[in-house]
Amino acid sequence: MKVKSAEFVISNSDVTKCPPKKIPEYAFIGRSNVGKSSLINALVNRKNLAKTSGRPGKTQLINHFIINKEWFLVDLPGYGYARTSKSTKKTFQKFITNYFKQREQLISAFVLVDCRHEPQKVDLEFMEWLAVNEVPFSIIFTKSDKLTPTQLPKNIKKYTAKMLEVWEEMPPYIITSSASKNGCKQVLEYVETLNSNLKL
Repeated sequence: MKVKSAEFVISNSDVTKCPPKKIPEYAFIGRSNVGKSSLINALVNRKNLAKTSGRPGKTQLINHFIINKEWFLVDLPGYGYARTSKSTKKTFQKFITNYFKQREQLISAFVLVDCRHEPQKVDLEFMEWLAVNEVPFSIIFTKSDKLTPTQLPKNIKKYTAKMLEVWEEMPPYIITSSASKNGCKQVLEYVETLNSNLKL
């Protein structure tokens, strides 16, 4: 898939106010500072479509972007940021939960995971929540350029082993880097495949 156009549509914290069009959408979510905005910008080949910040927790709304006028890329707030107040966390949790439970247009979620770190409890619990609520998802490992060619497969293997302690099989995953754009083509091809299957 070649991204020919990427346009901001709307931001809000109320799932009922999300675009009513029956257009397939894909939600990107992960812990704060996982590199979500940078990856989104790399995917669509734009510098500032999604706002990046040195301060974790920048994204605080449901952000819809229309890609090629065919599908929505949805940028969701990060979770697990320590400085976010408890009341704000509850608000995030509520409208994120409502989004995943109510949004019929959602085809798949992409859970972003920083491949440099050990498996985090908050990520594992969130993926289990998605599974229990029957929300299709895949994992996107970010910041692969920060690891050596020998360390990267070791970290992925370790993460896989941790997942398989609970899961029967590893969910689909793609290894990416917003800096080198490695994996971006695979993410777009995956979206394109899912979209084409909808038309069958």
